[in-house]
Order: sequence, then C-alpha cells, then structure tokens
Amino acid sequence: MSLQRSWRTYLSTILSIILGLLVAFPLFYAIFAGFKTEGEFGAYPPTILPNSFAYLENFKEVLFHTMIPRFMLNSFMIAITITAVRLILSTLAAYALAFLNFPGRTFIFIFILGTMMIPSEALLISNFITVSKLHLLNTYLGIMIVSFVSATQVFMFRQSFKSISGTLREAAFLDGCGDFRFYAKICMPVSVPIITSLGLSSFVNVWNSYLWPLLVTTKEEMRTVQVGITLLSAHEGSNYALVFAGITIILIPSIIFFMFFQRNIIGGMFNGSVKG
Repeated sequence: MSLQRSWRTYLSTILSIILGLLVAFPLFYAIFAGFKTEGEFGAYPPTILPNSFAYLENFKEVLFHTMIPRFMLNSFMIAITITAVRLILSTLAAYALAFLNFPGRTFIFIFILGTMMIPSEALLISNFITVSKLHLLNTYLGIMIVSFVSATQVFMFRQSFKSISGTLREAAFLDGCGDFRFYAKICMPVSVPIITSLGLSSFVNVWNSYLWPLLVTTKEEMRTVQVGITLLSAHEGSNYALVFAGITIILIPSIIFFMFFQRNIIGGMFNGSVKG
C-alpha cells in the first residue's frame, strides 16, 4: 500500500513539474529573447536560447534610450499609493463592520459584497466621464482615484477581524482602550499575514493594470509600464528582441514579489476566510 502511495506521489510531482514548466515557458522565453540580436530573432529554424547571454544591448537600449524607466517610476508611485490607501480604508471599514453596532450595518455589508459581482469593465465609461469632468485626465490622481476602495479587501479584513474575540475587546475597553487604539494595537498586529498578502497582491495587480491607465492618459510622460510596453512595440516595429527586453525589465518587480512572498499571499488568503 505504501509503495502504491509513493508511486502516486512521484507521478503527481512529475506532472506538477511538467505543468509548471508549460505555464512558465512564456516567461522564460521572454527573458531569453531579450538577449537575442535582431538577426537571431529572424533566424530559421527558430531557437529558444540566445547564442550568448552576454549580449546586453537590448537592455541598455530600453533603459537609456526609451521612456520605460519613466513608465516604471509612474507605475511604482501609483501602485504604492493605491496599495497604502486601499489598506487604510479597507481596514477602517472592516473594523466598523466587524465591531461597531450602527443602523444599516448588515445592509451596508451586503451592498459591499454585491459590488464585488460588478465587473470593472462595466464601470469604465461612467468612471471616465466622472474623471474627465473633474479635470483629472493625465494626472496621477485620475489614474488612482477609481482604485482607492476595494470591496474584496473590506470583506477579507472583516473576516479576519471577526476572528478576534469580542471578550478581548470588552476587556480592552474596561482598561480604557478606545476603538482607534484597539484597532491599531490589537487588530492590525493580529492581521499582519493578511495585510501582507493583500498588500502584495494589490501592488502586483495595479502594476499590471492596462485598460484604465490607457483611457485616462494621453501624454506619454504619464503612461504606466503596461501601456508603455505597447508603445515600445509600436515604435520599434519588427525589433522584437528589444520589446522582449522591455517586457523582462517590467516583469522584475512582480517576479521578486511572488518569489519572496508567495507563502504570505497564500497564507493570508486562508487566514482571511476562516471566520464567517
């Protein structure tokens, strides 16, 4: 019986490795292609690996002769700001929904859950009209304003806060602890795993956003990386090696986050969904 179980384990491991390689192949190909010359890219039969990984001209061109660094700076500022504001607003709203008794609390929570079923694409036109009337086109605030509140994060933080004993809150209040102090000293430290998880996933999602930044920016210096890489593709024509070098560079933050914090992301998601 143990022999049969071990074979199943080996087979499952082999299949997982094969599936992982298939999923990761486009990523590896993009990285390898960044080291190719323009001639290598047009060679037949095509090759996966470049002739030399010492060829760095594509990366130098992207970093020093294109707007990609400016696009990355824009995306970094936007992603950091949205992530910070989201976490603050979501945790405060979740605390109110988890601990405070006020009229309409259940209705508000159900309403927030209902907004999760509305696809963001359905709100693009109305959001664009609103931002345009506020004269926020081609501004950082115009790009960020529609992403400051996340219903999913409010729900996840509420579930996390609900796991905190009400007796603990009562004891803290008897010792003179107010709502804000209880929120800052008890709720936030307990929720560090889910804060890390949602913060990282929020940063990566904003970093990879494309459609909304494309709609509200017309000036090249206000573009984000995902929009900027399409501009690079259009400008460089058939020099695909240069485009892949740009893709590799803008993938670096996402790769770093997932490499070092994947356990926090998975663990935080589970921690936020254990309490009903």
